[in-house]
Amino acid sequence: MLQETPRKSVHSKSIWSRMSAITDYFAWPLRTSHYLELVNPLWTTHKLQARVVNVWDETKDSRTLTLRPGLNWRGHRAGQHVRLGIPVGGKQYTRTYTISSPPERDDGCFTITVKAIDEGTISHHIVRNIKVGDYLPIGLPQGEFYLPDAQPVLPLFITAGSGITPAASMMRSLIAQGRLADTHHIHYAPHEFDVVLGKDLKEMAQQHSRYHLHRIYTREQGVQGSAHFSETQMSALCPDWKERDVYACGPPSLLAAIEKCFDDAGCSRQLHIERFRAPFTEIPTDAIGGRVRFARSGVDAEGDKETPLLRVAEEAGMNPPHGCRMGICHTCNTTLVSGCVRDLRTGKLLNEVGSIVQTCICAAAGDCELDL
Repeated sequence: MLQETPRKSVHSKSIWSRMSAITDYFAWPLRTSHYLELVNPLWTTHKLQARVVNVWDETKDSRTLTLRPGLNWRGHRAGQHVRLGIPVGGKQYTRTYTISSPPERDDGCFTITVKAIDEGTISHHIVRNIKVGDYLPIGLPQGEFYLPDAQPVLPLFITAGSGITPAASMMRSLIAQGRLADTHHIHYAPHEFDVVLGKDLKEMAQQHSRYHLHRIYTREQGVQGSAHFSETQMSALCPDWKERDVYACGPPSLLAAIEKCFDDAGCSRQLHIERFRAPFTEIPTDAIGGRVRFARSGVDAEGDKETPLLRVAEEAGMNPPHGCRMGICHTCNTTLVSGCVRDLRTGKLLNEVGSIVQTCICAAAGDCELDL
């Protein structure tokens, strides 16, 4: 459920809007907001920022940041995500992270929980280097992976790794609203010490008898039966799974197995999935990469048949526009000047001059030139 903005806050914003409309005449060619940024970056209205007010290490490679957003922030739905600007080496990068706190939090802050991924320069930077007092540009909450507002929900959550974050936000929200129904949660992690938000999950299970937590450690010795998802395993842990609303988030292999299970059982309509990465198709063995020319930047780089053009550009020292990095937001769109690229989700080739290319989900398919 979206948070309502208190009347006092709305009234204050209205007064501030009228005042700034007047003072902007004296601040021209800038705006009053630009000068207020020098005093407190959270008072700005020309852009939205957040201050890091706390950091907490969840595991050896994951961290929760508590962020206090500026004036233009709006409440989120449990399960939604937010775009975050990360300054690294004098450049500004953008990544998208799920909000792990509930909308009902009453201190005006929200949290994101980030896991450092292999070859993930930005996620490693967040986990190791972001500190209290840093200011980060943020976007407004987005996403369609959330619980219905009023409809009673009998949920089953299936998560793995950092896929726990939207589920945690949803469960915390249900608890805060006092409408937590009988809830089952199957969570996969290599070992107990790898469970992101593990302490919070344990506390919820201890404090709420309706919350049934099933933790499966895929690399622990002595695991009985298969340590990976299967219909047999799910039926043993949650026998009435066909009657539940199922919310799943995790790595592509887990989500593919869940989708197949629900397709085979004719229950696909009950399944809701959140992906952190776009599902890519199998690339033909005879496919080739090529030389990538970024026309406006004057940069040339080698791109193989499977590496997204966005990564090719970043590894060449560029910082092109981007957002979700999985083909949803279209922030990375550019134009094909010449040559050929491949959509990694479908395998389709794009070779018509002027075609729109999403650099986060397209790779070189021979030599190509982009309007970047």
